[in-house]
Amino acid sequence: MAEVMSILLFVSICLVLMGGYPVAFTLAGVSLLFAGVGVVTGTFDAGYLSALPNRLFGIMNNQTMLAVPLFVFMGVMLEKSKVAEDLLESMSRLFGGIRGGLAISVCLVGALLAASTGIVGATVVTMGLLALPTLLKRGFDPAVATGTLAATGTLGQIIPPSIVLVLLGDVMSSAYQQAQLRMGIFSPKTVSVGDLFMGALIPGLLLVVLYVVYLILVAIFQPKKMPVVPKEELGEVQWGKLLGSLVPPLALIVAVLGSILAGYATPTEAAAIGAVGATLLALFKGQLSLPQLRSVAQGTTEISSMVFLILIGASLFSLVFRGFGGEALIEDVFKQLPGGVLGAFFLVMLVIFLLGFILDFIEIIFVVVPIVGPVLLAMGLDPVWLGVMIALNLQTSFLTPPLGFSLFYLRGVTPRTVSTATMYRGVIPFIIIQLMMLVIAYQFPALITWLPTQVYGS
Repeated sequence: MAEVMSILLFVSICLVLMGGYPVAFTLAGVSLLFAGVGVVTGTFDAGYLSALPNRLFGIMNNQTMLAVPLFVFMGVMLEKSKVAEDLLESMSRLFGGIRGGLAISVCLVGALLAASTGIVGATVVTMGLLALPTLLKRGFDPAVATGTLAATGTLGQIIPPSIVLVLLGDVMSSAYQQAQLRMGIFSPKTVSVGDLFMGALIPGLLLVVLYVVYLILVAIFQPKKMPVVPKEELGEVQWGKLLGSLVPPLALIVAVLGSILAGYATPTEAAAIGAVGATLLALFKGQLSLPQLRSVAQGTTEISSMVFLILIGASLFSLVFRGFGGEALIEDVFKQLPGGVLGAFFLVMLVIFLLGFILDFIEIIFVVVPIVGPVLLAMGLDPVWLGVMIALNLQTSFLTPPLGFSLFYLRGVTPRTVSTATMYRGVIPFIIIQLMMLVIAYQFPALITWLPTQVYGS
């Protein structure tokens, strides 16, 4: 009976979330409701809830989670300081004279902005507002234009510094410790955010390369879809302006990742460097004012509050789910699956992919990963490899019709003359590239594990 309640709890939460109710209150409210029913029916021990105060204190005292508001501040500040606008104009003049060069410029700028902000919605909307009217005006195929924008926007999921990887780092570290306890191993080794940053770097850059290669192939074999922009319309390349728009955000990313890579700063300290750097960048560009700073602080507070409220709700959910024996049920199911650990891994990836249609990445990381992570890690999977694979999977899910979040964001800034079916058709090649990347990372796990091993020796 208790195991049935755990399944009903998970399904009920998904259904309520699909109804549009706030995530944090849904997680906490439905969990408490089921806990009350469980106490009445004798299927739930209320003593599990006594651990909630310690969990909440742990959330408030978590040094790693301090990186979240700092990275969010960095991203929102860069979004509002017109970094993308200046960079897109300069890159368009540089590459626009070659066939497909404008789309390649959009891809590169989108990747850089994704790495700078780490927020998918902000990247997709910003690039959609800046680049889509220009691409359509120049005669680019609407499917290619919208597909490129939606795909490059999702790169913020995987290219560090990424909010997804920060949250996954904390959750995977806890899951890894639980897995060690299950195996009777008592090791001080943990999974850090820095491990995931380094693990995601090569796959993220490889995705950008594959995107650009695809655009080049379209320009060669279907030239009508990507016309050449006349040089007289582009104007001369202003190298000083190009360097002035490219170097500062690139230097900021290098400073953030480099300080982690060199061991000079923890991810939280590096996030503080990024927040200060983004503020200075806005100041030097003349985009920093008191109303601007107030707007950035308000946006940061809203996003950070949402993350931490969801984390509190997810903590309550995990306690109730465990009290109903849900974790033991999942472990038994995984052990009985054909294919052993690989069968369990593919099932989890499929479930996460499908849940990505109805849940945001924050809910999936805080609700699903703590349930399945310890079981998979106890079966012998590498925690860094698993974390990056989950991030890649979420990125693919965000891009897949009909419910991909990236498509919803782009639809909001796309002219009505471009149909939703056209947008869906445009992202299909990029979804295939994403799936190829998942297969490559599965076949060659060293693409993920090599760099963390070289840097951290673990």
